[in-house]
Amino acid sequence: MLKRILITILLLFPIINSAQSLDPLRAKDAEAQEKWVNSILDSLTIDQKIGQLFMIQAYSNKDFKHEQYIAEMIQKYHVGNLIFMQGSPLEQVMLTNKYQSLTPKVPLLIGFDGEWGLDMRLKDSYRFPWNMTLGAIQDEDLLEEVGNRIGEHCKRVGIHVNFAPVVDINTNPNNPIIGNRSFGESKENVALKSVAFTKGMQKAGVLANAKHFPGHGDTATDSHHTLPTINFSEERIDTLELYPFRKQFDAGVASVMTAHLSIPSLESNDRLPSSLSKNVVTTLLQEKLGFLGLVFTDGLNMKGAANYSSPAEINLAAIMAGNDVLLIPQEVPSTIKLIKEALDKGIITESRINHSVKKILKAKYLVGLHDYLPIDEYQVMTDINGTKDEVLHRKLIKNSLTVLKNTIGTLPLRNLGTKKIAYVALGDDKGTHFVNMMKNYTDVDIVSDKNLSGLLKKLSKYNIVVVGYHKSNKNPWKSFKFSNKDLVWLHEISRNNNVILNVMASPYSLLQLKTFKNIETLMVSYQNSKLAQELSAQAIFGAFPMQGKLPVSIQDEFEVGAGMKIDGLKRLQYTIPEEVGMSSEKMKDIDRYIDTILTKKMAPGGQILVARNGHVVYNKSFGYHTNLKRRKVKNSDIYDLASLTKILASLPMVMKAEEDKKISIYSSLREILPSYKDSNKDTLEVREILSHYARLKSWIPFYKRTKDETTGKNSKEFYSAIKTSKFNIKVAKNLYLNEIYKDSIHHLVKDSEQSERIGYKYSDLGYYIMKEVLEYKYHKPLNKLVDETFYQSLGLNRTSYLPLEKFKKYEIVPTEKDSYFRNQLVHGYVHDMGAAMLGGVGGHAGLFANANDVAKIMQMYLQEGTYGGVQYFKPETVQKFNKRYYANKRNRRGLGFDKPQINPREKPTCGCVSDNSFGHSGFTGTYTWADPDSGIVYVFLSNRVYPTMDNKGLVRQNIRTKIQKVIQESIQVW
Repeated sequence: MLKRILITILLLFPIINSAQSLDPLRAKDAEAQEKWVNSILDSLTIDQKIGQLFMIQAYSNKDFKHEQYIAEMIQKYHVGNLIFMQGSPLEQVMLTNKYQSLTPKVPLLIGFDGEWGLDMRLKDSYRFPWNMTLGAIQDEDLLEEVGNRIGEHCKRVGIHVNFAPVVDINTNPNNPIIGNRSFGESKENVALKSVAFTKGMQKAGVLANAKHFPGHGDTATDSHHTLPTINFSEERIDTLELYPFRKQFDAGVASVMTAHLSIPSLESNDRLPSSLSKNVVTTLLQEKLGFLGLVFTDGLNMKGAANYSSPAEINLAAIMAGNDVLLIPQEVPSTIKLIKEALDKGIITESRINHSVKKILKAKYLVGLHDYLPIDEYQVMTDINGTKDEVLHRKLIKNSLTVLKNTIGTLPLRNLGTKKIAYVALGDDKGTHFVNMMKNYTDVDIVSDKNLSGLLKKLSKYNIVVVGYHKSNKNPWKSFKFSNKDLVWLHEISRNNNVILNVMASPYSLLQLKTFKNIETLMVSYQNSKLAQELSAQAIFGAFPMQGKLPVSIQDEFEVGAGMKIDGLKRLQYTIPEEVGMSSEKMKDIDRYIDTILTKKMAPGGQILVARNGHVVYNKSFGYHTNLKRRKVKNSDIYDLASLTKILASLPMVMKAEEDKKISIYSSLREILPSYKDSNKDTLEVREILSHYARLKSWIPFYKRTKDETTGKNSKEFYSAIKTSKFNIKVAKNLYLNEIYKDSIHHLVKDSEQSERIGYKYSDLGYYIMKEVLEYKYHKPLNKLVDETFYQSLGLNRTSYLPLEKFKKYEIVPTEKDSYFRNQLVHGYVHDMGAAMLGGVGGHAGLFANANDVAKIMQMYLQEGTYGGVQYFKPETVQKFNKRYYANKRNRRGLGFDKPQINPREKPTCGCVSDNSFGHSGFTGTYTWADPDSGIVYVFLSNRVYPTMDNKGLVRQNIRTKIQKVIQESIQVW
């Protein structure tokens, strides 16, 4: 017999040892923990011990009467734990400190229900995505990261246990209370995601809580209102619902919440909630599964429990079932009285009470309450609403976006010049952020109509229709269902058009669709938050890859885990500085320079864009169109780019011509332009012209040659106020130039004298010549050439020569009040006089654009000729043109591109960018620069020539390059 007992003990020893090693409440300094716990336990009266079993609800948005009530519960009834509900973070911190001061002997354990962050209960705090969204992510490290960050937020406001994650497997699409709160319907996926989340949160020093045991995912009713029934076999529950709980226990989750469910296969009394069942709480959870952590009931104010009996009897039953902590108990005084009566009658023993109290004290030690310090009330709001949170949130959304259909390869959208895109909104929420972000990439028209027939007629002229399905993102319980009208409209739209359907709601909404046959492209963004809208719009255009997997099944159409990997196209992304290692705080210095510009009237307004590594991190418009302050500058407004035209219009066509072998950078003018044979410029090489090393005059004031020598006014020989067959070159409003003068300009350029001194001299004349070369070689005007070759494909919907032909006048920022040539406000016409006399299209000037479009071209250069999945140039071509050919002659210029200073007296840049960087400036107050070494693209647009070109403060104060310095200094060095 003795031998048999010894063998049994030896066989059990590994199991006992394993259980002890998996005690999630055991601290690293276990001996000190045990000593503290025992000393506290021995000092407590029975009333104080019973008080430790309660976690009552507290609010930080209620009146003083509520505060007095909580204080009384703590002081008179020795309540040992609080769960904070609605309120605000700072007020909660202040109240926590106040309540903790009332119980110095045993500090309070503070609980919270923050599944997606503090925002679940507290206003003005951060909200992370629902679990359903997180369930689509394939990188568990991101789940650990979000769990950790939520844990850090909780710890910052004094929370010790967060009732998260939900580990219910949502196998019932009609579940009214779990749904989006679940990681999905796959037990493996739920386990993986929830375990990673738990690890992250507990690394932050906050206890996680696996809920709702033994599984609330397959219910059709809400336990807040009634007692749901789980009619499944014990075997099914064991293999499915309990699977993620087992994985949680193996991973060391600190606590569990028991659900209010009727489970006949586990508890014969079908009226008894599982939270009050000893068979469930003790036999299954603690004995069979070996869970040693804290066991909380679900809220005992919920009807699923409250309908069973009186509050005091329910509370006693919960303790007798094996729960350690009564969550949101009702009638605390009468419960204490009933428990003491049960002790007197031997219904419950003090050792049973001690068992739970000891676990509670261990948990308190584990979270540091043995060495309690009040919470720091300084900068609470800043600490829980940081840029770090948005960077993480963006990663989560990017990795969750799921493409379920892409039958004709629509995603990501390529060849934008061939796309005519409409956006149609369905659902009962707004999609403003979604459509506005799409407009950053190309023209997207918002199309709507009161009648379906009218809508279909309008959509007939589009070859892509993006349908955004938008539902409320207020909380995860909001309805996600399509209305009958939306279902009919979606069916007809998809039957008649090439559709991209983006579902910004629960994927369960797709269960209502009878067929997916006519929906060529289907993606799920899961939520209708601002970030989900903006990032899904970016993904559609290939700003980054999409690789999410569906966490639930949609009938027989899409299985769990469905999802296509869609590669990105290296288009610009739009984000915050911290995502690419820059400082938002430092970049605020840009705003200070903006204040200087406006205060000192250096320009009426402008646009500034900053991007790094293909991510736009700053894109702001400031001021007004003019000093009259009638129209604020918008990001979509366009500016006269002046000499930026050289590198944004002429140069890309020259680079293409070089690749097409129509010219070489070593070609002489006589070789590529017959009209220059036997001229004084016939031996000039392309590289000399583009490097401003061709001894050309800086400029020729052609307009002065067309003035009447007697009156000083524009000569009637050359100008007319109305357009005729003879006067057909439009220079400005009500001003037409004689067509013969265009040839005169070419002859004047060709015959102009050259400087005898060899060396660097900036000149516009070379671009008059290169425009002529390009138009001769391609047999098309420059504006059409560059638009068809580059702009349409790049999605430059806010870039154009002759802007009045494409844009509304109010979208174009005026330049100068011209009193010397055009005698009017120059508005919608090129400011440069020579380009104006060429009809608005010059090789050196004439291009209009907004900062966003300028950035696209500069990013294409930075990516060595690639953008949007198109290889516009070979990398070696970009390198060839971004090279100084006359550096030994102290000429800083590349081919077309300006480069950083060689001569210290020159200041084309801040002096803080790399030698590999390149860009250009423009007379009207424009500037753009790109640096391959830092990955920075910088665009500055203004109309500093308003009211006149004598307004030179912007140039004299080097404001553009001072801002460039701020940008470089914003790069964080780790």
